[in-house]
Amino acid sequence: MELCFQRIRSTSRFDKAQHRLCQLPKGHNGNHDEFPYLRHLQKTNPTVAAKIKRDATMTTGAAWKSDDAGPNRILRWMMILSDEELLRYGVNMAALSEQVVAKLREKAANYDACMRVARKLAWFAYQMPRAPIPPEPIQTYLENFYGPINSHSAYCLVCRQPLEFNLFANARRGKADVETAHSNPRIHDDNNVGFAHRACNIAQGAKTLPEFYAWIRDILNRVDASHSS
Repeated sequence: MELCFQRIRSTSRFDKAQHRLCQLPKGHNGNHDEFPYLRHLQKTNPTVAAKIKRDATMTTGAAWKSDDAGPNRILRWMMILSDEELLRYGVNMAALSEQVVAKLREKAANYDACMRVARKLAWFAYQMPRAPIPPEPIQTYLENFYGPINSHSAYCLVCRQPLEFNLFANARRGKADVETAHSNPRIHDDNNVGFAHRACNIAQGAKTLPEFYAWIRDILNRVDASHSS
């Protein structure tokens, strides 16, 4: 599918670094839209739509705000810029701790990758048991990129157990039962992203999934060995 990619005007101070682009099919009618596939979820499940948009485009940042903790969240594509370029946008990386800088830089991704991640997460969400049924135009749009939307086929990226859509509703004090997860936590693109149980995502930590599974196998082997000795 060829997309429109016409510039969408924005009042964001970061707009000069990366213009927002229309993600509707080329030649569409009506207004431009950066997240057309989220229109339905924005009406039926606005917190899910907001989560998809936020997780796709923003860094996780720090859980608090202070001079050395840095911004709570910032656009991932801004973290591609140099320290000097970021200063022009009011972001002083030199004032942050080395740990925070490393975390923010690790979450960097270009604009196109973030748009692909948002589409992939929407496609995954609609495949969860108890998920709303997408309108035909949105279903066709998402399936054009990632194949058929099959209800009841969503699973945790880490443990491979089914994920139900209603787990999104259990979010409390910033902690959700479902989190956006990455096969490799250092790569943010649509080939590397999915949803996972919060406990599974925390357990994986900074390890890639192959590293995490190998770590679990080593633990189980040691436990078996200790029981047999």
